[in-house]
Amino acid sequence: MSQDLVVQTRNLTKVYRDFWGRKKKIALNALDFDIRRGEIFGLLGPNGSGKTTTIKLLLGLLFPTSGEATVFGEPAGDVKKNEKIGYLPEESYLYRFLNAEETLDFYGRLFEIPPDVRRRRAGELIEMVGLEKDKKRILREYSKGMRQRIGLAQALINDPELVILDEPTSGLDPLGTRWMKDLILDLKKRGKTVLMCSHRLDDVQDVCERIAILYNGDLQTLGNVSTLLEDAARVEVRATDLRLTDEIRRDLEQVIAKHGGKLETVGHPTTTLEDLFLRIVEESKNRPGRRYTGSEGGGKF
Repeated sequence: MSQDLVVQTRNLTKVYRDFWGRKKKIALNALDFDIRRGEIFGLLGPNGSGKTTTIKLLLGLLFPTSGEATVFGEPAGDVKKNEKIGYLPEESYLYRFLNAEETLDFYGRLFEIPPDVRRRRAGELIEMVGLEKDKKRILREYSKGMRQRIGLAQALINDPELVILDEPTSGLDPLGTRWMKDLILDLKKRGKTVLMCSHRLDDVQDVCERIAILYNGDLQTLGNVSTLLEDAARVEVRATDLRLTDEIRRDLEQVIAKHGGKLETVGHPTTTLEDLFLRIVEESKNRPGRRYTGSEGGGKF
């Protein structure tokens, strides 16, 4: 296995059987894909497509019916390789009567991290995930979003090389979602490899370089996000310092028609709802007391 490959699967198949050994469900069918060192890889698919089964196979929690999976060049069933992995499940199963510091100390002990390193790393992670003010509260009092944050800190306590995130933005508000995506991008800058599963396609589009889409256990597509999203049959033109007029529209139609094309739409670009929401919140922080006045033209304050 090349040192540039962190995860590799070949003909990876998982069949669930009933009590009598009869085939009940093909959860994963001959899956082939690679994850390269230092990339953010997205694993997509509807419920029941095989995403969770794939993660469990990579972690060694399940054994394949056929085929193989390797992580860091070692068989996925070898639990020693999990020392290099951080895992955030969709629902974090943490002890509700421990606080944030105690939780990270507990998981640091499982990795046999020295006490002084545990304390230092726990403090850094609590600050990173924005729980400094709530580090003494027991987890039972945490909201779902706060539990997601401490769950991420738990996944990073061993300073892993591979981080597996299952629905990392689940339970987060738009501000928390933006924070999570920025943190995932920061993990890449630190040299981490990230495998991310999510139902929120906009999140995947924002952070992932390559994706694999599963459906009913079968790999449907695999490739770079930019290439897969590109519509090669259309051309997009953008200009600045220009207001759209009928004359401009006619000129564009003539130029495009000259080259055998047809003008479909022309207009001013729009932002995303997420960017609008974040901008309004930030402006509201900078200008306390601002209120919506009911003016037309895009929500004036």
